[in-house]
Amino acid sequence: MQLSADNLTCERGGRTVFTGLSFAVSGGEALAITGRNGAGKSSLLRMLAGLVRVAGGRLTLSGGEAEATIAEQAHYLGHQDALKSSLSVRENLAFWTGYLGGSGQAVPAALEAVGLGPLASLPAAYLSAGQRRRLSIARLAAVQRPIWLLDEPTSALDAPSQERLAGLMRTHLDTGGIIVAATHGPIGLDARELRLGQ
Repeated sequence: MQLSADNLTCERGGRTVFTGLSFAVSGGEALAITGRNGAGKSSLLRMLAGLVRVAGGRLTLSGGEAEATIAEQAHYLGHQDALKSSLSVRENLAFWTGYLGGSGQAVPAALEAVGLGPLASLPAAYLSAGQRRRLSIARLAAVQRPIWLLDEPTSALDAPSQERLAGLMRTHLDTGGIIVAATHGPIGLDARELRLGQ
């Protein structure tokens, strides 16, 4: 599998964020998107996720499901944790698992993978920022998708939680998955770097 961008242009709010951007990332590889604030890191991830229109150039995926879009084969982990405070930890993950086409049977193991098993019955309103982030990350473990698009994935995570995430990411790469991560710092993986805004 290979995700490729050819001469991409991104426009937001009437301004060109970046233009002429090309890269390719294959199964088993991680690509770290770096650059100053406002360089377009989040915009690029949102473009890959199908949330921002491609103003120019082309995105292609070879080796994936022929009938599915890139977005349909990707997990997008953005800045917002997309949780409903009144639902329990388990109920939040069960909702997203069902929405993304996974099985509810995967929920307990995914919660254990991010260290939230003991909090499964707790309303999400009582979670700390790091726990909320871990619950969002649990979607990656609950539903198998070959492409992970991660925006500052270690944000709000303590050191043990960063190690858990790094383990999940390594397993994903070992099984042929692709990771594209926007970051200002290390994410616990050996990754090629694509620097925006140079």
